[in-house]
Amino acid sequence: MSFTSLGLAEPLLRAVAEQGYDTPSPIQLQAIPAVLAGRDLMAAAQTGTGKTAGFTLPMLQRLMESKRKVSPNRIRALVLTPTRELAAQVGESVRNYGKHLPMRSHVVFGGVSINPQMMATRRGLDVLVACPGRLMDLYNQNAVKFDEVEILVLDEADRMLDMGFIRDIRRILALMPKKRQNLLFSATFADEIRELATGLLDNPAVIEVAPRNSTAERIEQLVHPCDKANKIALLSHLVTSNNWQQVLVFTRTKHMANRVAETLDKNGVSAAAIHGNKSQGARTRALAGFKDGSVKVLVATDIAARGLDIDKLPQVVNFELPNVAEDYVHRIGRTGRAGAAGHAISLVAADEGKLIKAIERLTKQNIPCEQVAGFEASRETLDNIARGIGAPLRKEPRDPSEQRRAPRPQAQGQRQGAGRSAANGNAGGARTGNDGKPKPQGGQRPADGAGKPAQARRPRRASHNQ
Repeated sequence: MSFTSLGLAEPLLRAVAEQGYDTPSPIQLQAIPAVLAGRDLMAAAQTGTGKTAGFTLPMLQRLMESKRKVSPNRIRALVLTPTRELAAQVGESVRNYGKHLPMRSHVVFGGVSINPQMMATRRGLDVLVACPGRLMDLYNQNAVKFDEVEILVLDEADRMLDMGFIRDIRRILALMPKKRQNLLFSATFADEIRELATGLLDNPAVIEVAPRNSTAERIEQLVHPCDKANKIALLSHLVTSNNWQQVLVFTRTKHMANRVAETLDKNGVSAAAIHGNKSQGARTRALAGFKDGSVKVLVATDIAARGLDIDKLPQVVNFELPNVAEDYVHRIGRTGRAGAAGHAISLVAADEGKLIKAIERLTKQNIPCEQVAGFEASRETLDNIARGIGAPLRKEPRDPSEQRRAPRPQAQGQRQGAGRSAANGNAGGARTGNDGKPKPQGGQRPADGAGKPAQARRPRRASHNQ
């Protein structure tokens, strides 16, 4: 089937053709007709399946057909995303597919100045793509209202719940008209997602385009046993000896992401780190360099990598295995997209034997294990991997700053600094004393996708930054 068979309007079909697409993906085939029919939608789709176009195209057509005018401070369609990178990606899709339509759209997230965002929302928008934290800052400053929303999209809802955005999401939902179209996209239909959907969706169409926790058939997976002390050297060897030009590397913590990127750079391999503690400018420059080839290796934490859309990414390397086995599926799904072949390599140390076994149980496959000459693992490492022992499994990310803590209730007027962009990328801005240092502030919201605010963290144990 072609896009022309889905009932899309000519301006949208022209934009799709200009993007080089002619055949819809499975999720687009099912989602676009359901959304055009006005139904609520609950869709489970892994990364790289084309879900963004699956809701963007019919959403734009529904807005075009309703012909309602935009009022000041109001929005007609709201797309909520968990991270800045995903928000930017969705915003780009809205612009590309809506280029032949007379519609205004904008993207808002924390870590950058709020003033241009306030100016855009006060004009009124057909489509607003937002991270929940900054969106609530704009609402609290009367820059945006939700009482004329026609369509709501929750993209990567599972990750938004993981990051602690549920309180903000429920506040936003309470401010919207009851009569609206709701679209919920998630990597899985976990119990928490079904609970959220029960109170949000009205007789939704349900779409699940891939088996739960499956891995792409075209992705070649491989384990390299490696002693922990040799991991960076092995990674550098793999990049140079294989002449890799574009590699996405995953670490558990921000500290390790910085360390890997800095060491690779010193070894003559162009690398950059991307995580929640990086300013938005640094993150944008790193991603731009990765896409244009000036940066060969992009080192990322799981949360920062959500929403990265890189065409034909050939290699993904798990420098450290994720503590949650499901995250492995999301990680390697960055390669092998849109029918292209991909490679996923995991560097597995002695304390990760239990983690790799959990991944194999989840994906129902045995991942081949291969030693690299000159970087052979010790007998202890090989035994631990073979027997599936090592570090205990954890339910949460190892680095506590990779999770948001739900904001505490606060008194009226307490957030005097809301709306000011702090140097550390805080979405709401921090209160400072005469010495310029941040004062503790209960309930302060962290930057979207950036983890807990610094003043809310407990002292870390050394093991968190290994």
